Amino acid sequence: MTQTPPEPQLGRRTLLRGAAVVGAGAAVLGSVPASVTTARATSGSAAALVRGDRPALTHGVQAGDVLTRQATLWSRADRPSRLVAEIARDRSFRRSVTVQGPVVTPDTDFTGRFTVRGLPSGADLFYRVRAVDLRDPRRSSAPETGHLRTASRRREDVRFLWSGDIAGQGWGVNPAYGGFRIVDAMARRRPDFFLCSGDNVYADGPLSETVTLPDGTLWRNVVTEEKTKVAETLAEFRGQFRYNLLADNWRRFLAETPQVTQWDDHEVTNNWYPGELLTDARYTEKRVDVLSARGRRAFHEYIPVAPISPDPDGRVYRVLHLGPLIDLFVLDMRTHKDPNTADKETLRDGGVLGAKQTRWLISELERSRATWKVIAADLPVGLVVPDGTEQEGIAQGDPGAPLGRELDIAPVLTALKRAGIRNHVWLTADVHYTAAHHYSPDRAAYQDFDPFWEFVSGPLNAGAFGPNALDATFGPRAEFVAAPPRANTSPAEGFQFFGEVEVDGDTAALTVTLRDVDGGALFSKTLVPHRR
Repeated sequence: MTQTPPEPQLGRRTLLRGAAVVGAGAAVLGSVPASVTTARATSGSAAALVRGDRPALTHGVQAGDVLTRQATLWSRADRPSRLVAEIARDRSFRRSVTVQGPVVTPDTDFTGRFTVRGLPSGADLFYRVRAVDLRDPRRSSAPETGHLRTASRRREDVRFLWSGDIAGQGWGVNPAYGGFRIVDAMARRRPDFFLCSGDNVYADGPLSETVTLPDGTLWRNVVTEEKTKVAETLAEFRGQFRYNLLADNWRRFLAETPQVTQWDDHEVTNNWYPGELLTDARYTEKRVDVLSARGRRAFHEYIPVAPISPDPDGRVYRVLHLGPLIDLFVLDMRTHKDPNTADKETLRDGGVLGAKQTRWLISELERSRATWKVIAADLPVGLVVPDGTEQEGIAQGDPGAPLGRELDIAPVLTALKRAGIRNHVWLTADVHYTAAHHYSPDRAAYQDFDPFWEFVSGPLNAGAFGPNALDATFGPRAEFVAAPPRANTSPAEGFQFFGEVEVDGDTAALTVTLRDVDGGALFSKTLVPHRR
């Protein structure tokens, strides 16, 4: 059996010297210095431009799951080709290193993602990606440039944003706002990364070209063929992700800002659960398991999620170690979800996290040495989210002892208490308004947990709704709520929200700010870390 050679590492000095490195699973480009390799690629690109018929990148570039020493890069070409990236400390790319990525084919809709390891920590880095012709390496696409900042291994300031719910309820890409209205305000905050808390696309949300607003003016959507009906085929699910990247400001934001992404229901269909059979007349494919497999595949093709989840079945739960101040726990509360009922079952059945993910979460929380444990949940803990006459969310409105899916959350909260972990914050989206909830055993029916905060944000570009009722089982109190005056308020009227988390490198204090469509601060809360 042949042994795989150790993967080259891209350290701080290596990057400054410009030595060639590789991404995960790629082969070394050779011993030629990267500056020479880059010059040759540039020369070849110029020649290819004269001859024409060279590959093109179609939907920009993205980076995801950026840790202290690694990042996952993504792009999409228009034909079979190889993705190649250069990484440098400045936008001039005078002293860069070259990373060979995957060959992209129709099997992945010409998308490719690849993980680059050995990056310097706490560094602003620039990358640019080209698609190189498989038959003639002198032909390559024009480059697309992006930016990322690796997490620091030292106690340094951290700032990130979170929200969710993109292009839903009939509100799509609107050129009058550059794509999505709220994105320009998000870009001005210059975050280290962006956490998307689910509903990255609305695969069940067809669009029309115009929508009449309450004041009589028209909202105008860009509409593609895939957005004229609900997604059922793999091609239609892929088209949902391509659609959002037609928003110019969103594409620019993702190029400049690494993302951490989880999924919820609208990546497949509203309020879905495994095993469900649809009664919606819009669908010819009624089996949700078939639809979710296609939606999951498109999600992984178009979102730069690093291969760091311990789950072998394609679920996206994972922990990101982002230095001494933050560990980010990304949950998957959809793939193992039980059927929507009244949610009053008295026996625990793993109906929102599943037994395996629950054990993993508790174990990783106990192992974490970061000051703050930030838990990214795609469903709120205490908000009642109906699904017709049944219940979609964790809570169900019964203020007594835990029932239904609450039985999945109670052991996690108790494990945190018994491990002495007080510095945990829960972030979520889903309900299309913004709020700050404080949970306390002093107000709760179930009392075996320590007080904690949950912050809700969204939507990014979707109909605004709410507010929802709180369930008293875990003793929540709404400390702040901002919601629209009526259901499905459009982005043109505001009521789109994102949240910001800042951790002070000196004091380790964590501040959460809830912001509006223009970036204005609506509510802010600073939490001082508990010292054991």
